[in-house]
Amino acid sequence: MNNSDTALLEKVIPEKFNKVDAYNIRKNGKCVDRKVSQYINIEPKEDGTGIDIYVKDDTLFGIINIPVIITESGLNDTVYNDFHIGKNSNVTIISGCAIHNDSCNNSEHDGIHRFFLEENSKVKYIEKHYGEGNGTAKKILNPTTEITMKKNSYMLIDSTQLKGVDNTLRKTKATLYDNATLVINEKILTTNNQYAKTEFLVDLLGSNSSVHVTSRSVAEDNSYQEFISNLIGHSLCYGHVECDAIIKDNGQVKSIPEIFAKNIDANLIHEASIGKIAGDQFIKLMSLGLTAKEAEEKIINGFLK
Repeated sequence: MNNSDTALLEKVIPEKFNKVDAYNIRKNGKCVDRKVSQYINIEPKEDGTGIDIYVKDDTLFGIINIPVIITESGLNDTVYNDFHIGKNSNVTIISGCAIHNDSCNNSEHDGIHRFFLEENSKVKYIEKHYGEGNGTAKKILNPTTEITMKKNSYMLIDSTQLKGVDNTLRKTKATLYDNATLVINEKILTTNNQYAKTEFLVDLLGSNSSVHVTSRSVAEDNSYQEFISNLIGHSLCYGHVECDAIIKDNGQVKSIPEIFAKNIDANLIHEASIGKIAGDQFIKLMSLGLTAKEAEEKIINGFLK
């Protein structure tokens, strides 16, 4: 990788990405660097379509980076990554894709990630998406996340879409067994004529399983966002979805909730709030000496933080 590649990589991965326990760096559809440890192994799939990440039982505080960068115009890259998380382990996985495209041919990355959490395991999954370039081509990112969580497992997903992604379809599907807990924090910013659609489908199969989804988004200019959530409670369980959005200019946001209680002890809640920036927030910040633009940026940055 050259200096430009490294600068692009740092948009979605911390600067010291190579100081972690294990990593796999993918550029323009191919692996360019990889590191493993005695507790975390990364194996390429036989058909070349992706990788398998294996975390041994009882692995504590392991850190794994699996970034993707695309600098080739016109590339349509699809990758399948499977994460096998051993019993009693606790790891952080940092993912994300950054696209640079100055041409007129669209560049696209479709990342299909499957997580298999064994009993008592914990995962913190951080994902960032970013696009840049002065050309007319679109930067397209379509992440799919499929999760199977066994007894007493826990997973936190912190997903952020930064500026520059023209089109995205984000799908998350999860199945939770007894006492499993899933927490999802999603943040999306769209500008210009960008389009973003998010779909969540969570099956709460196990007793005392729970999910909490928080989506915060800002739609500026003529951009459009759509949020769809579907929670299904099969037993004693708890599900809570919050969708909060700010619209500016001609931005549009649509929220479609669906909750299905198949058991008398299923407790499912959906909340949605969409509107412009509150006037009292502007007044308070401008009274501190900020310009209207500075006040607006501060409010949006704080909302998406």
